[in-house]
Amino acid sequence: MTNPPEEEFQSKINFDLWRRIFRFALNHKRLLIPLAASAIVLSLIDAAYPIITMMAVDIVHNGGVAKDLIPPALLFLGLSVTLAALVYVFIRCAGGISHHIAYDIKRDCFKRLQELEFAFYDKQPTGWLISRLTADCDRLSRIMAWGFLDVMWGSFFVFAMTITMLIINWKLALIVLATLPPLIAISVYFQKRMLLTSRLIRKHNARITASYNEGIAGVKTTKTLGRETENLNEFEGMSEDMYSASVRRAFLSAVYLPLVMLIGSVGSGLALWYGGLDVLDETISLGVLVAFISYAGNFFHPINQIATILAEIQGAQAAGERVMSLLATEPKIKDSPEVLQKIAQRSAELQPATPLQDPSTQIATLAIDGYATHINEIQFADVTFSYNEKEQVLKRFNLTVKRGQTIALVGPSGGGKSTIVSLVSRFYEPDSGEVRLNGTDYRQRSLEWLQGQLGIVLQTPHLFNGSVKENIRYGRLEATDEEIRDAAQLVNAHDFIMKLENGYDTTIGEGGARLSTGERQLISFARALIANPQIFIMDEATSSIDTETEKLIQDGMQRVFDGRISFVIAHRLSTIRSADQILVINKGEIEEQGTHQELLANRGHYYELYVNQFRREGETLAIEEAG
Repeated sequence: MTNPPEEEFQSKINFDLWRRIFRFALNHKRLLIPLAASAIVLSLIDAAYPIITMMAVDIVHNGGVAKDLIPPALLFLGLSVTLAALVYVFIRCAGGISHHIAYDIKRDCFKRLQELEFAFYDKQPTGWLISRLTADCDRLSRIMAWGFLDVMWGSFFVFAMTITMLIINWKLALIVLATLPPLIAISVYFQKRMLLTSRLIRKHNARITASYNEGIAGVKTTKTLGRETENLNEFEGMSEDMYSASVRRAFLSAVYLPLVMLIGSVGSGLALWYGGLDVLDETISLGVLVAFISYAGNFFHPINQIATILAEIQGAQAAGERVMSLLATEPKIKDSPEVLQKIAQRSAELQPATPLQDPSTQIATLAIDGYATHINEIQFADVTFSYNEKEQVLKRFNLTVKRGQTIALVGPSGGGKSTIVSLVSRFYEPDSGEVRLNGTDYRQRSLEWLQGQLGIVLQTPHLFNGSVKENIRYGRLEATDEEIRDAAQLVNAHDFIMKLENGYDTTIGEGGARLSTGERQLISFARALIANPQIFIMDEATSSIDTETEKLIQDGMQRVFDGRISFVIAHRLSTIRSADQILVINKGEIEEQGTHQELLANRGHYYELYVNQFRREGETLAIEEAG
């Protein structure tokens, strides 16, 4: 099993990166400003509590009466009420900022993923992308909100305590502050190492989770190959690695906390010793000594918070770089500035939509030349294309398809069949040459408009965990129930749908698990049709279904293809016998072209494919009948 690369610990904080990430927080100043203000005031209140204690101790030590304690008691009560209100404010603000930042980053990342071309997804694994939208975004949002709060509070708390102690007694203040350098050094040292071990634990946990996933998904393969013992041994090894990392993390925590407590105790002890002597000499009051002991004990907490956040920021830089690099990725296939300008001009010239017409639909059907055009012709003009620099898939490819024609593409795998329909769909663009719509390079037209004219049925259709109706309506969200039924009837899906438990309202399970392969294909066929596309593409749509369902799809194809430009990539040659033109594609070139009868008469590559397939199907049928 191949594991994804683990992020590396960054030794230095990239301030430019965090400045760009912090812009997401600046979009919510109405929450950020109260959060910063509450953190500052909260730190001042925390620094003021020892002063109140000092006042009360001095009153008691100097023989004061009960009523003399009323002012410090009221002050303590007022600070406590204010503290409670501020805690409410910063929890609301920090929580709100965290959720808003997570929402903004995920929205922008998802929007960018929708804009990126297929070539991007050819290089990026799905797990990597999901991790960016989930774990990385959540981690950044937490650091931006709660980390910002902790750094603000900790910094001002330390500053306020330092200033207060220096004002009260600068000698004792220097004694207490002498514990800061070792406290900071130990905190930074241990926080970095605890962060590294925590990351190692997450890495091993990810491997274990992936092992669980593969073990469950591939249980049949495991059993058929007798791999149970080997898999268990591998799992035990991963569990032992996680156990070792977890013990290391616990050991570091067990050493770190006592050391910090020791340093704090040393500071308190020194303050008690020297302050006690001053109390005996009556140069300071007992209340001052009590306040300094309190300050010495409180220094640990804010320093620890700041060290923790700084370590988290360093550790999260890899996540931040990945998220920001995703957001910075520019789509290679997009509308040019000239096209965008023409779209804006045409949109401004549109008459207001009628009550029955959705303005967005009106704009979406715009052609760049100002007309809601029919696509009457698609032309490949000397198109050359390659997925990488090593091998060309298409070489000066030429083809013209008229409206109403069905073009079938057959040939060996890797010959360029899927590439042709991907170029038609503008999922990729030619390296050289042009793909023309009605004589115009399709890069001079709106990408959204073109892809809104496509209806595509894939070999393995993706269905959602919802009802049949919802899955068909996904092709056009405003479709009525009657239109959904009409589309299903047109592709011969209506009869089997009505036999389901709840008809069109039947839940089909994740990926359409409750349906057969052929039934899923028919629903995807209806989903593609309901958008009323001008270009229909079927990519190996009948290769994995039974002959009965294939017959239903063939009957539906005849009705659906009428008046449209259609491309059919077929493994089963029986599906394409009625195509207007059959192209045998081999090594990026048209090896043969003609109708079914013409190609059979030529007795070339297509003839061999057809005869061999017919013979295999006949042998399979004979075996089934004999059985």
